Amino acid sequence: MRLTRVVWMGICVVTLAAVAIAEKKPSKPGPGDAAKGKAVYEQCAPCHSATSLEKKVGPGFKGLFRRAKLSNGKPVSDENVTARINAGGEGMPPYKDILSDKERADLLAYLKTL
Repeated sequence: MRLTRVVWMGICVVTLAAVAIAEKKPSKPGPGDAAKGKAVYEQCAPCHSATSLEKKVGPGFKGLFRRAKLSNGKPVSDENVTARINAGGEGMPPYKDILSDKERADLLAYLKTL
């Protein structure tokens, strides 16, 4: 009887530890929501056009994901666009600490619709 109680307590401790470890893992955002990304884009709109290639302060984003390269010469990809958003550059401030992972995913989804 005592051995059974010890075994059950051990199972409970291991289970609770596994749950605690699982909760501490950072979760990767799921696919972005373009409608929410359009709202996030409002922060970009003063400097970047969504409807043309016209340069405001920064380049226009129309057809961004159909282009071969970004303005910094790197190929257009989720990773490179995200890196540019995070780091900023050429007068653009870094958004790494401003946007959440989910907001960046939503913004990428919206940029892909342009």
